Amino acid sequence: MSPVAILAVGSVALDAVETRAGSVDGVIGGSAVFFSAAASLLTEVRVVGVVGDDYPLAQLGFLRDRGVDFEGLVRTAGESFFWGGRYSDDFRARVTTETRLGVFADFNPAVPPAYGDSRVVFLGNIDPELQIKVLDQVRAPRLVAADTMNFWIERTRGALERVLARLDVLLVNDEEAIQLAGDDDLTGAVGRIQDLGPAVVVVKKADDGSIVFGRDWAFECPAWPVADVIDPTGAGDAFAGGFLGHLERTGSFDREGLCRAAAYGSAMGSYAVEAFSVDRFRALEASSVARRVCSLRELGGLS
Repeated sequence: MSPVAILAVGSVALDAVETRAGSVDGVIGGSAVFFSAAASLLTEVRVVGVVGDDYPLAQLGFLRDRGVDFEGLVRTAGESFFWGGRYSDDFRARVTTETRLGVFADFNPAVPPAYGDSRVVFLGNIDPELQIKVLDQVRAPRLVAADTMNFWIERTRGALERVLARLDVLLVNDEEAIQLAGDDDLTGAVGRIQDLGPAVVVVKKADDGSIVFGRDWAFECPAWPVADVIDPTGAGDAFAGGFLGHLERTGSFDREGLCRAAAYGSAMGSYAVEAFSVDRFRALEASSVARRVCSLRELGGLS
């Protein structure tokens, strides 16, 4: 296996989602699935996760066909992680209606030896202690990126700071960045976060686009204007898949590469919201992504 690959560790779940466009129940989801659906259009992806014996593995077939390696996905007796949620009509509020951890409650990520040389590592939104376990099992990746959320910021601050000290890139939304830093000014908050470790902080702002912050620079990438939002679940993970997928594919981790990667992230996030689950990615082709990215780069002033 080539080290030119992304190792993605996160949840592999079943979702029930209700939006103004309708509802679905028992569809595939989770951070590792949305990430892989996006990133696999650009590069090789290796997944580490856990599912129960109720998980419809056949639904991951389109990802296998695209080259996603699921050697690190463990299937064990029990119920898969399940999440249910309902969105407001304007999609600005979300209520979690049900969460069942199932086998995910005992998730202990084991990175297959063949994955240890992955060039890029993505740590999905899981317990920081588990993120640390993953980092202890890989060999000198070129870039390590992670996502987190308010729950871990509030409950596991010490472990999260140990993760931050080992990151190159942190991907968060603006509210999470402010909460993590304890600073109401976004620019100031990012500076405080960078002092904890990651040289690059990517702030996702939903339909307001994203901002990539380096140590002494920032680049704002617009969002793709989606005419009819169906389901925003997983858009952030799809963004991460596009962002890191482009970086891994090109090997360009400098300022210009990071700015270009933001356009890929924005494009993938926009595709994610156009259908329930990962359905928009099933037949999506890289050429379509490239065209949307080209338009975004023109909007953002990036050649």
